[in-house]
Amino acid sequence: MKPGIEVLLESRLDLLRGRRVGLITNPTAVDARLRSSAELLRAHSEVDLVALYGPEHGVRGDAQAGEYVPFYRDSQLGLPVFSLYGETQRPPVDMLTRIDAYMREYDTRHEGKTVEPRMLDSIEVLVFDLQDVGTRVYTYVATMAYAMQAAAEAGIPFVVLDRPNPINGIAMEGPVLRFPEYSSFIGLYPVPLRHGLTAGELARLFNGRFLPRPADLQVVPMAGWRRGDWFESTGLPWVMPSPNLPSVDAAVVYPGQVMLEGTTLSEGRGTTRPFELCGAPWLDGHVLAHALNAVNLPGVRFREAWFTPTFSKFAGQRCGGVQLHVGDREAFRPVLTTITLLAEVKRLGGDQLEFHADYFDRVLGHPRVREGVRSGVPVATLADEWGAELRAFAQLRNEYLLYDV
Repeated sequence: MKPGIEVLLESRLDLLRGRRVGLITNPTAVDARLRSSAELLRAHSEVDLVALYGPEHGVRGDAQAGEYVPFYRDSQLGLPVFSLYGETQRPPVDMLTRIDAYMREYDTRHEGKTVEPRMLDSIEVLVFDLQDVGTRVYTYVATMAYAMQAAAEAGIPFVVLDRPNPINGIAMEGPVLRFPEYSSFIGLYPVPLRHGLTAGELARLFNGRFLPRPADLQVVPMAGWRRGDWFESTGLPWVMPSPNLPSVDAAVVYPGQVMLEGTTLSEGRGTTRPFELCGAPWLDGHVLAHALNAVNLPGVRFREAWFTPTFSKFAGQRCGGVQLHVGDREAFRPVLTTITLLAEVKRLGGDQLEFHADYFDRVLGHPRVREGVRSGVPVATLADEWGAELRAFAQLRNEYLLYDV
């Protein structure tokens, strides 16, 4: 299996040759030998890489969730690094077409000094190379969509170097985001919580259906990837997409467990098993594990767990809860699993489980799940409600697929 960066360098260099290139990237953008896309493009004699653009967590991947990422200059590559998760999440056209002026204005605002211009007016093609995680609630997808809009406004091509959906490209689950009421940076467009698409396929869908002004989009597909592949079958090294997704196991449970960010439960941030662990100081892990295992959810078992987060929710406090152990990924339904978990915690903990309504509803894409869990609606009923939405989305996405089963 070859990711888009390898295919580009082998057979699609025509997309970049003779043009000034900007690259949206982070540590996940590597080839099979762990060589970064930035270094590969910077060293190539026929590519003029002139600027880097970083999403949430930054080009280096060292910033925590939600942390402001500043503009800086990369000493190793000798390039300006513009933040798409700092002063702005939507790149202004000047960040693409007036690079020197943007750098000078930034320095004047933040450091009270100016820099000598390099006579670099603009980039001529914007490239996106990031590893997505297969869940709507992940800001890299919104960064891609906003950057596509900026490229369209600037009149420059947008190239996506595709990478695998690590949790496969077949399974879909969860409600479709209600647009535009619940559109936000953690979910822009009406796609399911687990969408079964690659970044390149999402770009094609966004461009064809949702962007107010379509971009001049080119997707460089992977070679050898099939829709049913999980990440381990690709042979590629796993590089953490963000600080709290350290493993494929974490990515597998993330489509459901990301809901916990909008509640008073810890989602395991501040532990070595984020999203696999969850709990709260007021929960009894033994009781919760027993209750969840009695439901007999497909593909997963729950182990009683006690943990003390080092940061984020309940930092320094001992929490009772569970660890999710997925034994059968094909059968496992992460969204159904976490809604069931919330329903059991609500039954056991009563009003101690609280929802941050605005955030939780943006994660789910509508308020129905939160309202249902609070009022005791059966989980199966809630899951049945998104069945028709998933069938309609499956039809919508068909024309934008790039890979066979």
